[in-house]
Amino acid sequence: MNRVLRDTGAKYPIIQAPMGWIARSELASAVSNAGGLGVIETSSGEVDICKEEIKKMASLTDKPFGINLPLLFLKDSSMVDFCVDNNVNFVTTSAGDPSKYIKVLKDADITVYHAVPNLQGALKAFEAGVDGLVVEGTEGGGFKGYEEIGLTVLIQAIKNEIDLPIIAAGGIVNGIGMASAFAAGAEAIQMGTRFVSSIESPVHDNFKDSIKSAGTDGTYILNKSSKPVIRALKTEFTKDIYEKGLMSMGDLAKIKDLYFGGDMNAAPALAGQSSGLINEVKSVKNIIDETISEYNEVCSRLSKNLF
Repeated sequence: MNRVLRDTGAKYPIIQAPMGWIARSELASAVSNAGGLGVIETSSGEVDICKEEIKKMASLTDKPFGINLPLLFLKDSSMVDFCVDNNVNFVTTSAGDPSKYIKVLKDADITVYHAVPNLQGALKAFEAGVDGLVVEGTEGGGFKGYEEIGLTVLIQAIKNEIDLPIIAAGGIVNGIGMASAFAAGAEAIQMGTRFVSSIESPVHDNFKDSIKSAGTDGTYILNKSSKPVIRALKTEFTKDIYEKGLMSMGDLAKIKDLYFGGDMNAAPALAGQSSGLINEVKSVKNIIDETISEYNEVCSRLSKNLF
C-alpha cells in the first residue's frame, strides 16, 4: 500500500506545496477536489487570515487537505493549537526542529511529515518521531539548504539510512518526474511552481507568464554565503542580488507586489528549475490528470524494457 495515500487520505500521491500567500483555499481546494492533497500555508505570518482560509476549506471541498507549520516563523503555539482544536489530520512541518511540537501534534493523532533538504535533517526528523518526510532537492524554488543536492541523489541517500514514506519535492511538473522520483524511492510528489502557474493560482499573470518563458537555466540560487538561501527566477532584481552575492529578508518585503501586483522586480520571484518545463497555464485538474496518466504510461513502457 502507498503509505502517503494511507496517511493523507488523498486519491493521488500529488501534494501541493505550501507557498506563502499563494497556498490558500482557492488553490488548495482545487488540488484536493482534483484528487491531490491541497495544503494551506502559514508561512506568511498572517495567522488570523490563514485560520479563516482553513475554515473556508470546509465550504470548498469535502476531500482531505493539510496544513504547513514553518516552525521558525511561528511566533507562538496558536497555529499548532488551532490544528489540534479543529481536528486537522495531516500537517507538514518545516524550517526548524521537528521535535518542537511533535508530541502535541502526535498526542492529537495528527500525522506529521517534516521537510528536509539533506540527510542530516532526515535523520534528525526520524529520531524526533515524524511519520514521513518531504524531501526537497535543490531543483525546487523558494527557500533552500546550503548544499545543492539533487532530488534523486537525496532520496536514495535517505532511503539507504531510514525507512519513512517520502514526498519528493523539487523540479517535478509531470508524470515523467513523478516516475523518476518513485524509482528513487518516493511514494508521492510535491509540486509548487507547476501549481503556481495554474489557472486557479491567485498570482498575477505576469508571474505565470515569467514562469512559462523561463528556460531550465532561468533561475538563480541566491545568497549562498548567508541566509536565507533561495531559488528564484532570473530578473533584473535577482541579477543584482546574484552579482552582489548577498541579500536580506528585506529584499522579500514587497513580494506581494510581485505575486498580486505583477511587478516582477519588486522582490525575488520564487520558482524552481521546473519553470523550464512549463509552457502553458492549465487547470489544476488537467495538471493532476495528465501527471497521473503520463506516470502510468511511463511505468507501462518501462515494464516492457526489462533486461
